[in-house]
Amino acid sequence: MNYRIDNLQYCNWSRDIFLINREAGLNAVHVTLVYHEDYDEFLQRVKEWDRFFEENSDLIFLGKTFEDITKAQSDNKTAIFFGFQNCSPIEDDINLIEKVHEHGCRFMQLTYNNQSLLATGCYEKNDSGVTNFGRQAIKEMNRVGIVVDMSHSAEKSTLDAIEISEKPIAITHANPSFWHEALRNKSDFLLKKLSESGGILGLSLYSHHLKDGTNCKLENFCEMVAKTAEIMDVKNIGIGSDLCLNQPDSVVEWMRNGTWSKSTNYGEGSKKKPGFPKQPEWFLDARGFNNLETGLKKVGFNMQEVDGILGNNWFNFYKGIN
Repeated sequence: MNYRIDNLQYCNWSRDIFLINREAGLNAVHVTLVYHEDYDEFLQRVKEWDRFFEENSDLIFLGKTFEDITKAQSDNKTAIFFGFQNCSPIEDDINLIEKVHEHGCRFMQLTYNNQSLLATGCYEKNDSGVTNFGRQAIKEMNRVGIVVDMSHSAEKSTLDAIEISEKPIAITHANPSFWHEALRNKSDFLLKKLSESGGILGLSLYSHHLKDGTNCKLENFCEMVAKTAEIMDVKNIGIGSDLCLNQPDSVVEWMRNGTWSKSTNYGEGSKKKPGFPKQPEWFLDARGFNNLETGLKKVGFNMQEVDGILGNNWFNFYKGIN
């Protein structure tokens, strides 16, 4: 079987978006449930998704294992997998890792841009690596079946996580820095270590992480994928689009600042009010997977490799989560 999986979306969820993901043929989507929320606020997000599942049961359901991806394909639905872009919901209590897993969490970033109790984010000047709490948290995440996600983490912290984790880690949404030097994109050395450890990279379609931003061309993106496959095994490459469909610009401030800063412009480097960038015309939403298929074949990938990048590689990774 061949699968189509987008392993990161943070949309303003609605039936229209669930329909788009079905039209795109997505069998699974990893959705961001929280950024800076604490445990109680996380439970509120779960309740909101309970309503989505009830009202859209013909389109989506909560996914917990790789078998749910197969079920989604046979039932013509999309399995939704919960993830965190920060470790805030576990607060300073390691026992909450098992609790969030019980409520469906399957991916958790150790940090979102900044220093957390677990590791250092990519916006910090000094990267002290994974902390004592982080080491214990990784061990517990391995035990219960939550993937260590280092998408927004700094280099040493990410390398530490690869070494500490007994299970392969993920970078669910980022690109190689050789192509575009965004703070969050990853070095060749890190990507090699990730691949050697069995970890997986989800390539991002978020314009701030693309060379030439919104004007990035499909051919250029696919050429980048081909060069990335020279650095790491193509079987360890997938898609994590980072789509943020229909989100108001005010959400960007929440993503960057949460409750830790009073700034309204963190990370922009200008006086302009931050907002979501426009998507490239060839990936306005998940239906752009069709364009990716065409572009990847054009730059020389065979169909087995294309199917791997667009979903099968993530499916195989999911087999090792639980």
